[in-house]
Amino acid sequence: MKRPMPWGDQVDVISSDDSASDGDADNGLDGRQSSNDMTIDQPTKELTSEGSLFRRAEMYQEYMKQLPIPTQRSSIIPFTSWVGLGNSIKQLYEQPLHYLTNIHLKQWDQLRFGTEDEHKPLDSLVHPCKAEATVWLIEEVHRLTSCHHHLAKLWLSDPMHYVFIDSITLNSPKSPDSTKSSSPQVL
Repeated sequence: MKRPMPWGDQVDVISSDDSASDGDADNGLDGRQSSNDMTIDQPTKELTSEGSLFRRAEMYQEYMKQLPIPTQRSSIIPFTSWVGLGNSIKQLYEQPLHYLTNIHLKQWDQLRFGTEDEHKPLDSLVHPCKAEATVWLIEEVHRLTSCHHHLAKLWLSDPMHYVFIDSITLNSPKSPDSTKSSSPQVL
């Protein structure tokens, strides 16, 4: 918040710079100060939007830390891709996955492009229980150890970052010990 400047009060500017030109001395300001005054407002606007992004990243990270990682798993989730497994996990456990986990799953799918097994369902290459345990392990690392500053910097560099942030509902997440009786959808 800016305070109003009392324009009736005079302020003496003392310059220790001997190289100031006579034109600058007439107005009481040296050239560098006046050029800085013009750019002060620009970073303030940027910092405000960056500041709100950093605050959202902090709130997001705090929320994700509070979500419990399921400890008991009762069904094997069939899947054809890492992103598909992630979507099935979200559906089965009714929890969002961390932004960084979603990014990793997408990158893992991209790593398969051009391999001889690219068109095989992933659950025929990696056992579904191991794959799910791997996703939960990575999710736990992201939830508990990620810095919100790092998240905010990633979000600043990617204007489409919100695509990888799962919607957060205000309902409490599914208890880690409870399970659904229906099978998840293969995605």
